[in-house]
Amino acid sequence: MNKLLASTALTLGLLASASFTQAAECGNLTIASMSWQSAEVLSNLDKVILEEGYGCQAEITVGDAVPTMTSMSEKAQPDIAPEAWVDLLPEVIKHGEEAGNIEKVGSPLPEGGIQGWWIPQYLADKHPDIKTIADALKHPELFPDAEDSSKGAVINGPQGWGGTIVTANLFKAYEAEKAGFKLVDSGSAAGLDGAIAKAYERKQGFLSYYWSPTSLLGKYNLVKLEHGVSYDAAEWKRCNTVADCADPKENDWPRDAIVTLVAKPFAERAGPEVMDYLKKRSWSNDTVNKLMAWMTDNQATGEDGAKHFLKENEDLWIKWVSSEAAEKIKASL
Repeated sequence: MNKLLASTALTLGLLASASFTQAAECGNLTIASMSWQSAEVLSNLDKVILEEGYGCQAEITVGDAVPTMTSMSEKAQPDIAPEAWVDLLPEVIKHGEEAGNIEKVGSPLPEGGIQGWWIPQYLADKHPDIKTIADALKHPELFPDAEDSSKGAVINGPQGWGGTIVTANLFKAYEAEKAGFKLVDSGSAAGLDGAIAKAYERKQGFLSYYWSPTSLLGKYNLVKLEHGVSYDAAEWKRCNTVADCADPKENDWPRDAIVTLVAKPFAERAGPEVMDYLKKRSWSNDTVNKLMAWMTDNQATGEDGAKHFLKENEDLWIKWVSSEAAEKIKASL
């Protein structure tokens, strides 16, 4: 009996020691939360999982994409950027990797960021011949402008967005004005969402710039139109992404690569289990769209969204973590 008790005590001691070592390796860390909803909920999800499952002490820092990725590249801070749209700053990211300050660790959204021109599902079902931008531009009557129903409308994003510049250039490239369309300035992100929501609720036809993942696509069924041409990287850089380019050409819209960026010093001390989680952790655009729609409808914070996801999607997140971490996370909920 004494031997059994001693053996049990030793086993428990080793387990406790292993847990302490993991926590000590992970230690304090900073997680970047970008200024959009999917990044906010993912940063909070990482915080809950790393704290409850792996004994880390995580602090969320709020900032936009460009300054956050630049800081990580130059200073190796913050420690983790869960949802980094690295195509925004390819040279900065390359410099950070070469300097040994950052590394890419898997992708939270392997489908990538999807931008383009979208129409409502109910209109696509009624007009199955409309599959491309060129197809849609043959029917201005199906996408009437709110102020002049004799013309079709392409709803653009707010001024200052990269997608707004691209849409304006594609509007020229596809000769949409000659086809009887107007390019409509939505004014703001709220204005863009409002225009789409209003038309959708009334079951009206609309043609609009938008992107995924977003809460709006979790609430409304939209279909992205094909561009009808192959992607030309040189042309994209030369003109499609340049404001007021005089001679834009038709082009496909490439998907944005989205990765998790980890500061090299943290990666070296975090321990294999933490890094394994960050490599495995990913979800589909549809999953995060629906989660963000729930957050919007319930005026939920990123922390609320993270806990809701963990409660409702155990079959998904349990594959990302160790069995020991999974039990701790479930107990915390």
